[in-house]
Amino acid sequence: MKLAAVDIGSNAIRFQVSSVLDSGPRVIFKKMEYVRFPLRLGHDVFTTQRISEHSAQKFIKLMRVFKMLIELYEADDYMACATSAMRESENGAELAQRVKEETGLDIHIIDGKQEAELINQAILTYLSEGTYLHIDVGGGSTELNIYVNGKKTNTRSFKIGSVRILERSDSPAIWKEMEQWVKKQVQHHPGKITAIGTGGNISKIFELAQLKPHRLMSLKKVREISAMIEQHTLEERIYLLQMNPDRADVILPASQIYIKVMEWAGARYIQVPEVGLKDGIMLHLYRKNKSRKKVTFANLADQSQGKKTIKL
Repeated sequence: MKLAAVDIGSNAIRFQVSSVLDSGPRVIFKKMEYVRFPLRLGHDVFTTQRISEHSAQKFIKLMRVFKMLIELYEADDYMACATSAMRESENGAELAQRVKEETGLDIHIIDGKQEAELINQAILTYLSEGTYLHIDVGGGSTELNIYVNGKKTNTRSFKIGSVRILERSDSPAIWKEMEQWVKKQVQHHPGKITAIGTGGNISKIFELAQLKPHRLMSLKKVREISAMIEQHTLEERIYLLQMNPDRADVILPASQIYIKVMEWAGARYIQVPEVGLKDGIMLHLYRKNKSRKKVTFANLADQSQGKKTIKL
């Protein structure tokens, strides 16, 4: 089985095709193709509430390329999910319809709860006994989830993200609301809380910390790496720290969110698995198709006509 996932974020868009190997004791998703394209839809949306025509044209071209790759790899199923930028844009649904008409690619504009649920599917295998606070920081929103002994007990999505902070579109009231929510959860779950972080920025911070894979990263280390990054100019971050240009300017706003949430929760350590929304999409597609006969791409296109929401 071959599956394709498209993660349409506020800072970048990710595409992946994987071959599913499920004949052994565990399911393995073997990456066949991965593309990360730096189209910052959040820049338009968080300043003008709309996706500009220039960005829309680039977006349609990109979706056409992804549709062709899905066909060339003969993927059995695919899902394209758009998060905060497109769901908050005045013309997000209109753009998704244009993509459907011009390329045949279906885009699901998902809410914060659906986004958290998809990511949840990807991180469950990393959780053991105890209490975890999952922090997923995107360009336009932050999803927070509480897990107790492997089961999710609460979840909230907040309109605070790296691009939103960069564009000075974050609200002090939302920051306060997020702080109160985290502290309330801590009261309900006394004892040690371990953070688990997903998103490209925390992954880059973990890489810069030069820790061994699967090691916990301390809050102190997160602060140290953030302070080190701040001492470098944007050019130095790109050439010395080897960051993508669209990572170099948002990593500090993102680190601010991780640090604040960990401080509010009293979490001294954070686990950083290399998973995200696209991995959750893959798992969702695998479970959906596991007991089905092989679906051809042509049949899939026929089945997906007009479907703009997903049920998890």
